[in-house]
Amino acid sequence: MIEWEKEFLEPFLKKFPERKREFLTEEGIPVKRLYTPLDLEKWDYIEKLGFPGTYPFTRGIYPTMYRGRPWTIRQYAGYGSAEDTNQRFKYLLSIGQTGLSMAFDLPTQLGLDPDDKRAWYEVGKVGVSMPTVVEMDIVFNDIPMDKISTSMTINATAIEVLSMYVLVAESRGISRAVLDGTIQNDILKEYIARKNYIYPPEPSMRYATDAIIFCAKEMPKWNSISISGYHFEEAGATPAMEIAFTLADAIEYVKWVVERGKMPVDSFAPRLSFFFSARTNLFEQVAKFRAARRMWAKIMKEGFGAKDPRSMMLRFHTQTAGVTLTAQQPEVNIIRTTIQALAAVLGGTQSLHVNSYDEALSLPSEEAVKLSIRVQQVILYESGVIDTIDPLGGSYYIEWLTDEIEEKAWKIIDEIDRMGGMLKAIELGYPQREIARAAYEYQVKVEKGEIPIIGVNVLVEPGVPKVKILRVDPEVRRRVVERLSKFRSERDNVKVTRALDDVMRAAEKPEVNIFPYILEAIRSKATLGEVSKVLREVWGEWKAPEAI
Repeated sequence: MIEWEKEFLEPFLKKFPERKREFLTEEGIPVKRLYTPLDLEKWDYIEKLGFPGTYPFTRGIYPTMYRGRPWTIRQYAGYGSAEDTNQRFKYLLSIGQTGLSMAFDLPTQLGLDPDDKRAWYEVGKVGVSMPTVVEMDIVFNDIPMDKISTSMTINATAIEVLSMYVLVAESRGISRAVLDGTIQNDILKEYIARKNYIYPPEPSMRYATDAIIFCAKEMPKWNSISISGYHFEEAGATPAMEIAFTLADAIEYVKWVVERGKMPVDSFAPRLSFFFSARTNLFEQVAKFRAARRMWAKIMKEGFGAKDPRSMMLRFHTQTAGVTLTAQQPEVNIIRTTIQALAAVLGGTQSLHVNSYDEALSLPSEEAVKLSIRVQQVILYESGVIDTIDPLGGSYYIEWLTDEIEEKAWKIIDEIDRMGGMLKAIELGYPQREIARAAYEYQVKVEKGEIPIIGVNVLVEPGVPKVKILRVDPEVRRRVVERLSKFRSERDNVKVTRALDDVMRAAEKPEVNIFPYILEAIRSKATLGEVSKVLREVWGEWKAPEAI
């Protein structure tokens, strides 16, 4: 190494200086010009890598990975009315999507029916409006619910929405036990980054864990939670923060379920799932996914005493980084998201969404969505990267970087442990402040030009991009509200009131699982907003302290 530097490197640098004084990852980790076995001197193959499908799962959770089981192509979709979303779902399936991912509008996420005055301007805007089981039935018209996996990005009203899905399936003769899919149901990340919460943290944790407990017993194929780092990254978290805060959230949920449900960890942990972002720094993102997988295996085995290997498998969905998309030169976003999708695949994801190139300007058009699916299909069918498992494994740089990110993430988790766990850390504002700090530091570097972004601070072009904009039909609100009014007029209101009273009594008893009562209320034709109103009355609403 020393001889190479003196004989070859130093003379070359005199003629051709490097273009930057310092090369850094997005985490801020300095990158050396070359990595060799010297960087992995005390590195043990079995301890750090092992084999795919075995502990510590660094190389992947399945023995054959994509050679036998390709990732699910799952584009996040849904807008306007139930009819609009049904049409988009059918289009996506027709061009090769292999799983559904459902977006809900803000009123649905916040427990408001579309005729609520607080909901008026947001009905159908960033997702489908879902006040009643009727809307869910329309969304899945002519879609085989027993043959398709459905992911639903819903948190504070996850039980209400999943109840609708279960009831629609049962109306078609499909048992809840065969349903395959995921509810996000990750309320902790809402307090930290996304802010779509309703109730205070303690009852919200009860709500989330009641869903996990219910699904473990009643819906064995259903992922009862998707513990999400994606939103931390979108808010500004570094890669180490993203996986550390996500795993700390997961630890909190596992503790609550073990204590609240009196359940052995192996009875529910195999159905926990995760959700991460993929950014454009290819090798760092691959290292991040590998580090997260290894860390989760250790947490479950050593921290919770899991015996079932499935409990130690970090199964995750990935979405390319929406925050990296630019309104300037939007076609360049296709290149960004392709690199990000490749990072997710090289990192071993189980499910993938590729953002559409026009999403910095509007909801994605059909043309843009089709390109996003084709990106995944080119990687799957043409690139050859799936032919061998963990093709970057053993790279001196990748293994060194995986270790570096893991070490940084453990330090953050240790700090959270000293605070008393993630719920306490959130109440103290720790993850919120750390993400805000990282976001500020990143933006300063962008504005100084230290982080180049094509079209924003380098290679800037004048003019407004000519991109077809998808606009939600303003008639959506009227159609949804009219259908809601008809739904209320035709139901048995005495039955609804009785069911809502049962929800209230259950909510008042901390030891009771709330899920069966909400399910029966939805069966009795209560609306999502009515159920949420009852829970608000019992649990109250949470407002973040101003310091946070």
